Amino acid sequence: MDEREGVSEANMEYNYDVSIIGAGPGGIFAAYEIVTNRPDLRVAVFEKGHSLEKRKCPIDGERVKSCIGCKTCSIMSGFGGAGAFSDGKYNVTNDFGGTLYQYIGKEKALELMYYVDEINMKYGGEGTKMYSTAGTKFKKLCMQNGLNLLDASVRHLGTDINYKVLENLYEFLKDKAVFYFDTPVTGVEKAEGGYLVFTRGKSLAKKADISENMAADSREETPGLLSKQERQEFFCRECVISVGRSGSKWMETICEELDIPTKSNRVDIGVRVELPAVIFSHLTDELYESKIVYRTEKFEDRVRTFCMNPYGIVVNENTNGIITVNGHSYESEELQTENTNFALLVAKHFSEPFKDSNGYGESIARLSNMLGGGVIVQRFGDLVRGRRSTVSRIEEGLVRPTLKATPGDLSLVLPKRILDGIIEMIYALDKIAPGTANDDTLLYGVEVKFYNMEVEIDGNLETKNKGLYVIGDGSGVTHSLSHASASGVYVGRKICEA
Repeated sequence: MDEREGVSEANMEYNYDVSIIGAGPGGIFAAYEIVTNRPDLRVAVFEKGHSLEKRKCPIDGERVKSCIGCKTCSIMSGFGGAGAFSDGKYNVTNDFGGTLYQYIGKEKALELMYYVDEINMKYGGEGTKMYSTAGTKFKKLCMQNGLNLLDASVRHLGTDINYKVLENLYEFLKDKAVFYFDTPVTGVEKAEGGYLVFTRGKSLAKKADISENMAADSREETPGLLSKQERQEFFCRECVISVGRSGSKWMETICEELDIPTKSNRVDIGVRVELPAVIFSHLTDELYESKIVYRTEKFEDRVRTFCMNPYGIVVNENTNGIITVNGHSYESEELQTENTNFALLVAKHFSEPFKDSNGYGESIARLSNMLGGGVIVQRFGDLVRGRRSTVSRIEEGLVRPTLKATPGDLSLVLPKRILDGIIEMIYALDKIAPGTANDDTLLYGVEVKFYNMEVEIDGNLETKNKGLYVIGDGSGVTHSLSHASASGVYVGRKICEA
C-alpha cells in the first residue's frame, strides 16, 4: 500500500510527477519545457477533446450546414485547444492579450512571447511574416479620427500553418509525455505529497512507455483501455491546470472545492464584420491585424477591433452548447477569399451584486440562437434603417457571405447601448477605411468572448495550494495565444527548477 493518503495500490501505475489538465497552448508549452529540460519527470496531459488528427467539424456546407451540437466540439476542444483552427495570430505585446506581465514583469513576459515565436518557427512556422505597428503612418491617421491604434508585433501563421506547427509539436511530445484524449477531468483533490486527478471516459493513453501492447491498442482508441472503472484516479506531485475559456464553469467548480479565491472578470459582446478585403487592404497589407480602440461619444464605452482576418472566412463556434461566431484566415493563397472579417467588441464589467458576466453573455447568445437557429447575419444598411435582412437583400449585395447564417435583425438581440457603440465604431472606421460603412457590409451576431473569472495566483502562477498552477486563458489572466503559451513556458520552467 502506498503511503500517500488516497492513492491505492491498484492505481500506482498511474502516478506522475506532473499532470497537465488541458492540451491547449498553455498546456502544450508547459509540457514542452518540462520534457525538454527534465526528461526524467513523468508527465501526463489530460484533454477532454480529441487528438489533433481526429478534430473534424461535421459542418461541410452541403449535407451539414450548421452546428449539430457534437458532444465534444472539435473546434473548441482537443489538442491545440480553441486556437488550433484559429488563424494563428501570435501578438507579442503587453498592451492587450492579457495581464501576464502583472505577475511576471513586462520584460519577462515579452521575452517568453518571443521564445514561443522561436519554437513556432522551429516546428513549421518558418517563412511566415512578423508584422509590426512600429513607425506606421496609421497611428497618426487613427488619432486624427478619434481612434487609438495599439502597439504590437504580430506573427501570422494562418490556420493552415498553425495546424502544421501543432502537428510537429505533438510529434515531438507524444513519446515524451503520456496523452489522455477524450478524457474529461471531473475533479482535482489535494493528497499527501501532491494531488489526485479524477477522470471519466475512455482514458486513452498515447505513449510508448506504458507498454508496447497498450500503446498499440491506444492508436485504435479502444474504450476502457486503462481501466474497467468509469471513474479513474491519477496521482501527481504537481498539477498544472490549463483549460482555456471553454473550461470556465469547470474551473469555477474546482476553485470552490479547493477554496481558491477568485474575482469576477469581464465579458466581450459584439458582432463580426465582413466586407471586401480591398477596403482594409491598406491596413492589413502593412499591419496584418490592427487593434483599434474607439471611445463612443454617447456613453464613452470602449469598442475595439479584434481578431482581424484578411482574405479569411467567418465560422461558427460552439461554447457550452451556445453557437457564436468567429473568424479564420489562411497563409496559403489558394485558401484565401475576397473578404476580410474582424470582430467589434464592447467589454462589459459588472459590480455587486451581479457577478456572472459570462452568464450575461450567454443569455444574449442564446437569444440569437433562439431567433436565428444559430448565428444571425444582417446588412449594415438594413440595421441602420431599422429593418431585418432577407435572403434576397444579402444575395443582391456586394459582399458574398463566407458563412451560411440566418438573415435577421441584430437589434432584437443586442442591447441598444452595445449596438449603438458598434454603429458609432463602424462610422469611425469608415474615416480611415472608406467603405466600412457601406450598406452591404455584413454583421454576424453574436460574437462573445467569455473570460474565466480571475483566479488568485502568485508570481509563480501558483495558487495558494503549493504545486497547483493555473495558466492560460482558464486563469482569467491571459486572453491570447501568445500570452497563454508564454504562461505555459513560465510554469514549465518553474517546475523544472524545483
